[in-house]
Amino acid sequence: MFQSEKKYQAFKKKIWLSSPTMHGEELRYMTQAFETNWMSTVGENVDEIEKGIAEKIGCNYAVALSSGTAALHLAMKLAEVKRGEKVFCSDMTFSATVNPVRYEDGDQIFIDTERDTWNMDPEALEKAFCLYPEVRIVVLAHLYGTPGKLDEIRAVCNRHGAIIVEDAAESLGATYKGIQTGRFGNIGAISFNGNKIITGTSGGMLLTDDREQANKARKWSTQSRENAPWYQHEEIGYNYRMSNVIAGVARGQLPHLEEHISQKKAIYERYKAGFKDLPVKMNPYDEKNSEPNFWLSCILIDEEAMCRQVRSDSDACYIAEHGRSCPSEILETLARYNAEGRPIWKPMHMQPIYRMNEFITREGSGRARTNAYIAGKGIDVGMDIFNRGLCLPSDNKMTEEEQSIIIDIVRSCFD
Repeated sequence: MFQSEKKYQAFKKKIWLSSPTMHGEELRYMTQAFETNWMSTVGENVDEIEKGIAEKIGCNYAVALSSGTAALHLAMKLAEVKRGEKVFCSDMTFSATVNPVRYEDGDQIFIDTERDTWNMDPEALEKAFCLYPEVRIVVLAHLYGTPGKLDEIRAVCNRHGAIIVEDAAESLGATYKGIQTGRFGNIGAISFNGNKIITGTSGGMLLTDDREQANKARKWSTQSRENAPWYQHEEIGYNYRMSNVIAGVARGQLPHLEEHISQKKAIYERYKAGFKDLPVKMNPYDEKNSEPNFWLSCILIDEEAMCRQVRSDSDACYIAEHGRSCPSEILETLARYNAEGRPIWKPMHMQPIYRMNEFITREGSGRARTNAYIAGKGIDVGMDIFNRGLCLPSDNKMTEEEQSIIIDIVRSCFD
């Protein structure tokens, strides 16, 4: 039972995991689109947000699309994924990172996670190339706004002649050795979904240095219309272009990116200080080489401090124990007080739709991962982080007082 229950009741206004933070410029640009009647997928807002993102990331071209998923799908087309072709993918991520491989009838092979940043393990990636030397595409995501081990991953890919499709949907504004994420892949993608560090309500961008790739993506995103006086189509296209209205929201948000990052970092640091004597650790990052955007603050409960927890594909249960807790208990308690948390992304190799896909750890094939995990060998890092980790309320409109209450709620779960 939360020890301060008599002092604090449930939050009257819900504390969100991560909700949009609006400033006013967004409405001005949306109104401009309305008043000039540019309400379709062309207009000044689209042009300006493409220029602004390309300048921020440091790439030559940014193509405004309807979602980050659309950007990743067109990236798969640009990479020319063939039917049945194997593609190495980050394992601990949202399904939108890897689904586009299947859109093009490719076959995902999932690469295990490393503990230092919770991203793709370069050693496991090297092992994967030993097993499948023919693979030529690697899909890499930066979890919760934290850059992966980019030097090591790029070195592995270069040795094997593979290209990188970089999913920077969660990491806009994060840097590795001073370079923006989204800049490290041959093709990149970012997202403006409503919960991201800046938003367009929806929308995304494909990032590239190649003019021909940018032109192809723009063509495909507008139903592949040919340059003819009538509707002429010579290849399959998609309705993926960003609207001028949504672009107006993103355009108004972009100047506030660094402000949002600063607010998110302050939330991370307050959690870190508030939990310093608890048996938990914050989601890690490479403090020497990287600066995350701190999109979501997460904790990982120490193994010896875990109470008993069992999860099925759709439910979870636990047994409360003095001095111990688990993600299910903490998330349930937060929800009782009207605060939103979230489990860590369930690794792709554990998802019902992908359970038969190959999964590679640094030890090699991970088909026997479950038995090895139960035996305590610890080869399946992603499964372990999913079991012991959770995302905390990270909304940058949360006050310090509200965050202090969240910290007390979490601490109470270990009483």
